[in-house]
Amino acid sequence: MNYQKPTKAIITDAGFASRFLPITKTIPKGMLPIGNRPAIQLVIEECLEAGIRELILVVTPEGKNIYEDYFFNPVNKVEAQLASQGKSDRFEPVKKVLSFPKITIITQDPALPYGNGSPIASAKSLINDDEAFIAIYSDDIVYGQSAVKDLVDAFESHPDARAIIGCQLVPHEEIKKYASVDYDEATGVLHGLVEKPEPAEAKSDLASYGRYLLTPEIFTYLTPEHTGKDDELWLAEAIARLIPTGKVYAKQTGGLWMTTGDPKNYSFALLKHILDTEEYAGEIREFIKNN
Repeated sequence: MNYQKPTKAIITDAGFASRFLPITKTIPKGMLPIGNRPAIQLVIEECLEAGIRELILVVTPEGKNIYEDYFFNPVNKVEAQLASQGKSDRFEPVKKVLSFPKITIITQDPALPYGNGSPIASAKSLINDDEAFIAIYSDDIVYGQSAVKDLVDAFESHPDARAIIGCQLVPHEEIKKYASVDYDEATGVLHGLVEKPEPAEAKSDLASYGRYLLTPEIFTYLTPEHTGKDDELWLAEAIARLIPTGKVYAKQTGGLWMTTGDPKNYSFALLKHILDTEEYAGEIREFIKNN
């Protein structure tokens, strides 16, 4: 069976984000700012650039109200106040958020085990049986090019795909931090993923990261009886189980992938945004130089 082209994306922010405590006691990790936008908005805009028309956010119970307020609250008083002050242009970024295509916000199914596959499994009922879809971890952002579009384009070239994983080259000595991609360079067919290998044992310096094109077949293996290491439900293990059943591909995506999953790398991603886009970038460079 070949599946319809993806028009939906599942974006997950359902973890504890313990490395950011105490701020993530109150603010979900995906809502940490990159400039004047939360990190998850950059992911959403990347999806829209690829033609995605429906967004499914899987979040924590504590974060659900915060996400709903951000994406749905029209803050009419703020708009009226700015209009009365002749500053309506400041409200334009809010109008952009409110004009996004359909956004559905759900919480992770509490019956599922801990693991990065569980938020995706929680959205199963929102995915049709005949459609492929995109899955994204909200703490991976891509600058300069839509990696989601790269995956959608790859699916048009490989309509037989059961899954396509996004990957990027990393320095050889850093591959031990990621899952190394074992694949056929000529065809792109995935043979497997080697989790956090020593550099000498890595199959390649291509690292899998939080961009996936999946089909409903993945849900067969995102169930409690398929837990793996540490009794967690892992997306990578579910993808590995798809390999014998049909073609799974690796796609080297464009753009600059940066993670915001810990304070250090979040700071790098924020700094990259500032230096590339903000009008005060020169002042920031001068400050860094002198301090």
